[in-house]
Amino acid sequence: MTKYVINGGKTLNGEVTISGAKNAAVAIVPAALLADGPVRIENVPKIIDVTLQLEIMRELGAQIRLVNATTVEIENAHKPSLKPHELERKLRASYYLLGVLLGKYGFAEVAMPGGCNFGGVRPIDQHIKGFEALGAKVTLPKGGFIRAEAPEDGLKGAHIYFDVVTVGATMNVMLAAVLAKGQTILENCAKEPHIVDLANFLNAMGADVKGAGTDVIKIRGVEKLHGGSYSIIPDQIEAGTFMAAVAACGGSVLVKNVIPKHLECITAKLKEMSVEITEFDDSVLVRRVGALTKTNLKTLPYPGFPTDMQPQMTTALCLAEGTSIVTEGVWDSRYRYTEELTRMGANIHVDGKIAIVEGVSELKGAPVRAHDLRAGAAMVIAGLAAKGVTEVEQVQNIERGYETLVEKFVALGADMYRSEIPDNNVVPAAN
Repeated sequence: MTKYVINGGKTLNGEVTISGAKNAAVAIVPAALLADGPVRIENVPKIIDVTLQLEIMRELGAQIRLVNATTVEIENAHKPSLKPHELERKLRASYYLLGVLLGKYGFAEVAMPGGCNFGGVRPIDQHIKGFEALGAKVTLPKGGFIRAEAPEDGLKGAHIYFDVVTVGATMNVMLAAVLAKGQTILENCAKEPHIVDLANFLNAMGADVKGAGTDVIKIRGVEKLHGGSYSIIPDQIEAGTFMAAVAACGGSVLVKNVIPKHLECITAKLKEMSVEITEFDDSVLVRRVGALTKTNLKTLPYPGFPTDMQPQMTTALCLAEGTSIVTEGVWDSRYRYTEELTRMGANIHVDGKIAIVEGVSELKGAPVRAHDLRAGAAMVIAGLAAKGVTEVEQVQNIERGYETLVEKFVALGADMYRSEIPDNNVVPAAN
């Protein structure tokens, strides 16, 4: 057990380098199994979700070689071990293995998707709809699994219209379709940067995917994919998290290794809050000197404001002058973290998908929990901006998606550290 201890109230200044995108990596890393030949992936973030995926892939028989801290080489096994029942809990790290294994071997059985809990079960109905349209038989055997089997003559291209805009299903069905016979047309697709990154990766390995980044993606199946090398895009949400932290704490930070266009929706809102932002080719300078001003915020599918940035921005708005209204337009429930902010002195009223945030002059340090990945990032921002000491527990949720977060903030002048929490349930060893 680990917690973050933060002595807040300090401005942030300096430079921070953003890691590879978590949401791209968790699809691209398992997608390497589709290739016949070694695949070299660069700019891989060192996060728990990716580490778990590599462990699972190794147990499936793949050869994994860590070239350096951010580069991995993956070569698929000729005869993989498809025994996922032994990996049930670990497989909750990602459901993209389902599309990969179904597309490559015609059979997949993985645990139902896990990850962050926003007050409900992550729906997989659109994934199932897509797989069945390709000809697969999908069943839900006991034990929390989902099983997909292709017909004897393999998956066949199909025309699939998603009932809702869904990142997970768009990527998963894309993975299953690249080796299917004929053409697959996906409509009402999500447009996030990591979907484009996955398509670019697949095309670099010999796939034929067109239209990623629009609401219609066309995939012409190929017989096989070959090995190659690819570099994952920078993490839009990690960059946004540091930008929101500067807004909350004040200071001046150069956020490096970013694609400024991916940050435009975040940049626009921060400018409304009186934060100064200067864009360069692959970096942005974020500066906040005066008071924060209120704004209204609604999360939407890309290119709208990302739901994964909502908790961090809401935390900054707690310190803005005036009343801000935040509307969650993607998830049914994503406000559990507001109870923790209230404990720190924030004034937030939640009604369904709407949060009304009355700005306060300061937050006060308190013991809080990281209920999920982005809520945890919000707790760190709140602790950095607050007066006094904040202790953040359940930080394993944060480390699922942020690489060396503590070290990066300390380098910017933050006073925080990781502390081991003794487990009172452990019986001391006998002398």
